[in-house]
Amino acid sequence: MKKRQIISASRRTDIPALYGKWFMNRIEEGWGIKYNPYNKKAKIISLKPKDVDLIVFWSKNYRPFLECIEDLNKKGYNLFFHYTITGVNRKLETNIPMHKETIETFKIISNKFSPKHIFWRYDPIIFTRYDSFNTYLETFNNICQELEGYTERCYISFANIYGKVFKRLKDNRISLNEANEEIKKKLANQLVEIAEKYNIQLYSCCNEFLINDKIQKASCIDVNLYKEIFDIEADKYKKAPSRKGCGCFESIDIGLYDTCSYQCLYCYANNSKNKIMKNIDLHDPFYPALHKGIDVNAKEMLKDIPKEFNEQLSIFDIIQ
Repeated sequence: MKKRQIISASRRTDIPALYGKWFMNRIEEGWGIKYNPYNKKAKIISLKPKDVDLIVFWSKNYRPFLECIEDLNKKGYNLFFHYTITGVNRKLETNIPMHKETIETFKIISNKFSPKHIFWRYDPIIFTRYDSFNTYLETFNNICQELEGYTERCYISFANIYGKVFKRLKDNRISLNEANEEIKKKLANQLVEIAEKYNIQLYSCCNEFLINDKIQKASCIDVNLYKEIFDIEADKYKKAPSRKGCGCFESIDIGLYDTCSYQCLYCYANNSKNKIMKNIDLHDPFYPALHKGIDVNAKEMLKDIPKEFNEQLSIFDIIQ
């Protein structure tokens, strides 16, 4: 019996905000592409409801995707949502909607499903001359007030300042304010006190030094919670950490790096503006991958194509 999968859409780019039409085309055809950015290999995966336990979405703006959510729900897919709302200075998140608008969209999704179906992500936390310790406390409190009763969990993490992120911040004349672990712990402990007032449990994503009796270790792909909500077989999924401290279980991510036009300055998933613009130019909502820079070679992939997809082999002949 074929194993059902958890589909992640996506840690690598904002599919709900930017690529809804492409995603729904993949759903209609019943298959998509899993691409490994390290070994450059692509593999066909089934997106048919009978082969998918659930779809986990990640976004900073679900507003353009609301009709798609309605359609997916009618088709019988189990859906789960990560929603990032930070309220940080606009210089870091120039292109996303104001957080007051995203909060309203958050409430729409929560009301449609339940507070268990949607996580609030208040991450990454990054100290700059625009975003200080007290700024984060104030913003967090304001968002908590709005989201009380609409979610049960908030995931936090402090930004990893990769070389490309440091350069991007420097190029945009944004200076970092260094913070050691003690300062980060102090902030997290004050955040959890605020969250408790609004019945929201705080979780630490990949920052294990923050974990204590009040802040739990995060699993962004949390099969035990999915078992509670959707009655999936949690035991069949293995732990699959993406980096140190990650508590996630295995899933299949169908996104691609360097495709998010939001271009948040702290983002690890983008390398350069030029790469993003090039890939956006190569995007075709009817292509199996997010852009045509990914060589989807039919001959190499034939062995992976299930019998029910045979009628679609001509598509691969066209795109070779």
